Amino acid sequence: MKLLKLQKKLSETEPYPPSEDTFFLADYVKNIKGYSALDVGTGSGYLSALLAKSFSLVVATDISFNVLKKQNYFTSNMICCNGADALNYKFDLIICNLPYLNTEEVLDLTTDGGKEGLTIPMEIIGSVKSRIKPGGELIYVTSSLSNFKKLIDYTKLDGFSVRIIAKKKLFFEDLILVKAIKLFS
Repeated sequence: MKLLKLQKKLSETEPYPPSEDTFFLADYVKNIKGYSALDVGTGSGYLSALLAKSFSLVVATDISFNVLKKQNYFTSNMICCNGADALNYKFDLIICNLPYLNTEEVLDLTTDGGKEGLTIPMEIIGSVKSRIKPGGELIYVTSSLSNFKKLIDYTKLDGFSVRIIAKKKLFFEDLILVKAIKLFS
């Protein structure tokens, strides 16, 4: 029964439109250059299209095939999978506009992070941790509405040096940009 609910949600999910958190992450990553980059949970494709301007290889993943079919910004390397589970490559840069809202149940796959806003973000970080080169960067957006300190601690335990690189105050929350550097393989 639970699988049928998830399949229904995935088939009905629309691309997450570029929003305040998307532009916050974009302002930081637009100046980064390298060879390979991964955009996890690509949604509209806005961030992966931006990365394609300064990286030779850009891959975009999303858990919803429907979202990938309806992208507003085209990316040539799109893969339908959970996080980075289907990939066997180590990237220089991985970015993610995490679904971070603190919710008891994940009803909206584009924004709901589960309990304390941690369930889905922790799954994504667990998925990408082996797909990043030592010295490579993981940059993600989270929020003061989630337990962001616990998420940062979790990221550190997964072998990253972690720091908050920017905050943006909105009317109802603070957006938090986190940079994690992979310490070892």
